[in-house]
Amino acid sequence: MRLCFLVEEHYRRDGMPLDVARRLTAWGHRVDVLRPGDTLLAVSEAVRAGSHDAWVLKTVSGGPGLTLLEAAAAVGLTTVNDVRSIRGVRDKALAAVIARTRGLPVPVTYAAARWERLAEIPAAEYPLVVKPADGSSGRAVHLVAHPEQMAALGPALAGEGLLIAQPYVPNSGTDLKVYSVDGELFATQRASPLHPGQGVRERRVPLPAEVARIAAQVGEVFGLDLYGVDVLLGPDGPVVVDVNDFPSFRQVPDAVDRVARAVLRLARSGTAVSVPGSPGALVPELGAYGPLGAAL
Repeated sequence: MRLCFLVEEHYRRDGMPLDVARRLTAWGHRVDVLRPGDTLLAVSEAVRAGSHDAWVLKTVSGGPGLTLLEAAAAVGLTTVNDVRSIRGVRDKALAAVIARTRGLPVPVTYAAARWERLAEIPAAEYPLVVKPADGSSGRAVHLVAHPEQMAALGPALAGEGLLIAQPYVPNSGTDLKVYSVDGELFATQRASPLHPGQGVRERRVPLPAEVARIAAQVGEVFGLDLYGVDVLLGPDGPVVVDVNDFPSFRQVPDAVDRVARAVLRLARSGTAVSVPGSPGALVPELGAYGPLGAAL
């Protein structure tokens, strides 16, 4: 098979998904790696129907890679994950609406384009967790204890675009990260970015049945195949606080082989968005943009 991996500069040294690309190459498949944040690409020529069996995205939220993935889907190419599903979780405000509408346990979510508007949230909702709607990798996540702290935090939030705020869920200071790979679920425990002093070592832990049910429901609701779910075990039960498409899969046993097999299965089954009138011409080889061996 021929695959195209879109990998942002932020993940240039990350084992996921580059190790997956290497494994697929070792299995005899052709893998092209494009770096959308550092590549001049004749996009109108490269993104053509028939160019690859599937395009795979590993980028930061708001990066240019998602645009390329959407372009691939628009001409009838398969994307991993489905590009519509990725858009649904990359925008955290949108994700909160979808999740609550479908019955997932997600905190009440406020959204504001200007940080000053967050001051209108009732004091009874504090403490709050505030973060950018397009944030990733824990960027600009703040625990705000009271309205006065929100005012002091304002300048740090300026320029972050759309912001969301959610009431803080009391917890032990650890996050439960659940990874889904080809229908299998794996749970890991790690220190919360809101409580960095806990000294919790990241490790695999047993997956509670209720959390497993919720994690599986996340995949169904958002239409994701490869994903991660951040869950807090609050006083009223598990609460979903974030969903990630194509996460790191840390602590998942044999993660590289598992993810590589999942990518191949999805490429073969197809997840493309059907667009009437999509051209069917084949694209010339992408070797000029770097097959795996030359790109790394």
